[in-house]
Amino acid sequence: MQTRIASRRVVTGTIDSSGHAEPARALTIVISDGVISEVREGIEPDAQLIDATLVPGFVDTHTHGAAGAAFVDPDPAAVQRAIDLHRAHGSTTLFASTVTAPVAEVHAQLERLRPFVAAGELRGVHLEGPFISPARKGAHTESLLIDPASEVIDPLVADPIVRMVTLAPELPSGLRAVESCARHGVAAAFGHSDSDAATTAVAVDAGVTIVTHLFNAMRGINHREPGPVPVLLTDPRVMVELICDGVHLAPEIVRLAIAAAGVPRVGLVTDAMAATGESDGDYELGGLAVQVRDGVARLVTSDGTPGAIAGSTLTMDRAVRFLVTQVGVSLPDAAAMASGVPAAWHHLNDVGRIAPGYRADLCVLDDDATLVGVMRSGAWFVAPGRDAA
Repeated sequence: MQTRIASRRVVTGTIDSSGHAEPARALTIVISDGVISEVREGIEPDAQLIDATLVPGFVDTHTHGAAGAAFVDPDPAAVQRAIDLHRAHGSTTLFASTVTAPVAEVHAQLERLRPFVAAGELRGVHLEGPFISPARKGAHTESLLIDPASEVIDPLVADPIVRMVTLAPELPSGLRAVESCARHGVAAAFGHSDSDAATTAVAVDAGVTIVTHLFNAMRGINHREPGPVPVLLTDPRVMVELICDGVHLAPEIVRLAIAAAGVPRVGLVTDAMAATGESDGDYELGGLAVQVRDGVARLVTSDGTPGAIAGSTLTMDRAVRFLVTQVGVSLPDAAAMASGVPAAWHHLNDVGRIAPGYRADLCVLDDDATLVGVMRSGAWFVAPGRDAA
């Protein structure tokens, strides 16, 4: 079955020699059996004309859940609700992120997620913990943190559904674990680390390619003790994740990071947890109590007061809109950082762009950069004009 969709404003997600995404232009997209077969210049008369901007479907490689459920929930229906919530907000490709747990439970989580990966509902799994620093644990249970010794991490990264592992390279087996990830084709992500600048540079040499939520859960920048951030922002071998919800990072910091790293090295992620798409209230993340107030998720401390940030309630469409309206990033650049950039760094060669051979995943954005439609594999998940869930 072949369909044609056209718009006067199509952002293909291609980054040109200037390091920025190509501007929107009038194109007709030909879709055959869920895949883009042709992209033609101009508006063809028999195409469905969409009076809005078309951008590639978003690619979220760091998200823990939504719709009241974590991706590691034992109930498959709850996991599917979480997937559908993110999909309705434009994330047509997802990694399921875990939270620190006993290693036996991590293996059990992988078994529960395997059918979703096999069915194409998820693209893979991101293990965030337990191989992280107690000093930068964030919303992870300290008593469960362990060293990534070979007998523990090697069987995990040998699992074909594991696509990324966040770890602290300063741990005793940290650098060897980075090398093991690289050997198995798994992205080694620097994160929840107390490393200094020198150790960070060695970790990148060892094979780190992704930075888990830059600035968060790592040392800050000091003019005499620079810490990891300057190394990670300036090394062309890594992509840096940014959580653009206005809580994790101020607009000025987002602007600085993009200017330093460049659009081709910045990937937007949500780090969303179960409360995403739900009302304020009491939730759980990795067995820890979380309180959500005004959409901000924080750990509950022993005296009941809000503690450290515990993931987010962000969706990718809101991240893109935040970049455009609050940071001043162009819509083509924001869309690329939400789609083609993370897809390229994670070697997902069939999503993240509007181009022949790519899956027909599209997001429809109005003049205010608000999501008004979502297509996945050539079928409308949210038809233009119908609000996202």
